[in-house]
Amino acid sequence: MTHPLLDQLTSRYGYPLLESQGFEAFVEAQSYSVLFFAGNPNRFPETLDVAVILPELLKQFPQLSAALIAEESEHRLQGRYNFNAWPTLVFLKQGRYLGALSRVHNWDEYRREIQRILATEPQRNPGIGIPVVAAAASTSCGH
Repeated sequence: MTHPLLDQLTSRYGYPLLESQGFEAFVEAQSYSVLFFAGNPNRFPETLDVAVILPELLKQFPQLSAALIAEESEHRLQGRYNFNAWPTLVFLKQGRYLGALSRVHNWDEYRREIQRILATEPQRNPGIGIPVVAAAASTSCGH
């Protein structure tokens, strides 16, 4: 990674640095995971705030397994979760999408939103596929 605060997430806290190749195996093996899409901290200074907050969040939510997404894999995986602000935390249950939080929040917002996200049912990844909407059936024959 490109900053000591991000490096300590892997060196001090032991969070894996996920690249595209090992991504699926990691997220599917975790009951609950939180993926940190950090972005470039020079471009997105809030990244450093989230790097400090994330270990504290894991103390509050010990069911979460955290991972840092490798810089070279972020944009490819970003499309899967369809977020457009950096940094972003993506929450999964056994590899299935629960929700995401972008940018930095105050502590109460994090606690409230993460509780809400973890209580939801997994859903389809928001960036995969095009939603299909059934058209209302017409009763006329077009005459």
